[in-house]
Amino acid sequence: MYKLFCEDFDLDYTLDCGQVFRWDKIGTWWVGVVNGSTVRLQQDRESGEVLVDSSLPEGYLEDYFRFDDDLDDILRRVNKDSFMDEAIRKYRGLRLIRQDPWECLISYMLATAWSIPNIKRGISLLSSTYGKEIGDGHYSFPEPETLASLCDGELRNCKLGFRSNRIVKAAKHVVDGDLVLDELFKVEYREAKQRLMYLEGIGGKVADCILLFAFDKMNAFPVDTHVEKVVRHYYGDREFFNGTVTKSKIGDWGRMYFGEYCGYAQQYFFYQKRLEGLI
Repeated sequence: MYKLFCEDFDLDYTLDCGQVFRWDKIGTWWVGVVNGSTVRLQQDRESGEVLVDSSLPEGYLEDYFRFDDDLDDILRRVNKDSFMDEAIRKYRGLRLIRQDPWECLISYMLATAWSIPNIKRGISLLSSTYGKEIGDGHYSFPEPETLASLCDGELRNCKLGFRSNRIVKAAKHVVDGDLVLDELFKVEYREAKQRLMYLEGIGGKVADCILLFAFDKMNAFPVDTHVEKVVRHYYGDREFFNGTVTKSKIGDWGRMYFGEYCGYAQQYFFYQKRLEGLI
């Protein structure tokens, strides 16, 4: 056991906002699987300290929760209007998570046309079937080589539907070197997005999620139905949206309006919309 502390960090908002799928709150503890290890976390609401029960070193979790982000500065930069100001005031402390690229890639391919409970269930079945048991009923995420060796029919028991074949194909692209995940850190946002969208089943929104949550592309602005409704409702009368409003155009607007940290802005009002609806 050890403790972590970072100013401007709210564990509940960060793990509940829908960016990561392998955490569950059990009583006062968050329990999840990170980097092949079981992690249990509990935050003291008064002090802000996070009690950690895990074999992972504290430096790993500090990196995972992006304690290196100057959240105060980031939120000042994206606080452009009264709507954004309200979201920040209500959910301050929500931090983006720096996820494992391979796990994030497959997780968001599973997210296509699925609710969060279904995504979590699919990842759990995939991991328990093809990952390694790490204790207490938890399993590591399957390695690319394991999934690449499968045929579509072998994934049926995981109940992934049309996603099964896409996941096997993506794993083969990674294993064969057609997609080198580490290279996506080195290239700029638009090129990285094009490389991801080469894979079957990855459109613009899924690619933006992967780039934002795993590859440090803070200028990725994922646009799902929640974000589209928010932007149309609060910002749709702006001159930028004269004519047809598409998800791609909304993404361009987000980068233009909120700037280099637009991904943080997106996650704040995405979370507010999920919890509160349109205000």
